[in-house]
Amino acid sequence: MFANVGWGEILVLMVVGLVVLGPERLPGAIRWTTSALRQARDYLSGMTTQLREDMGPEFDDLREPLSELNKLRGMTPRAALTRHLLDGDDSLFTGNFERPPVGAPEKIATQPVTPVKTEQTVAWPAPFDTDAT
Repeated sequence: MFANVGWGEILVLMVVGLVVLGPERLPGAIRWTTSALRQARDYLSGMTTQLREDMGPEFDDLREPLSELNKLRGMTPRAALTRHLLDGDDSLFTGNFERPPVGAPEKIATQPVTPVKTEQTVAWPAPFDTDAT
């Protein structure tokens, strides 16, 4: 719950608490807040233990789909496409295609082009792309 709270935010809360509550009541407010958080955490862990004891092995069966849902919760549309449709290969999105090294001469296919005469018109042969085959 408080995983994203950094030292800067804690410092700002301390300064605001010092201004609002004053230096006399701030230590008592901090002690009350920490004890309330500790009691809530103990209550929740006790409730989890109680639920695990009551449900038995079904509790682990319940946790498996929930962990799968937790994995999907943070997934972006791009990550979902990459994972399910492209089998984890994200080169389509990142542009990491195989390219020749910089400075390497490109192969240019030079074939003599000669017209083919038919009965009605002169037809040129279809273009041939060596990279496409």
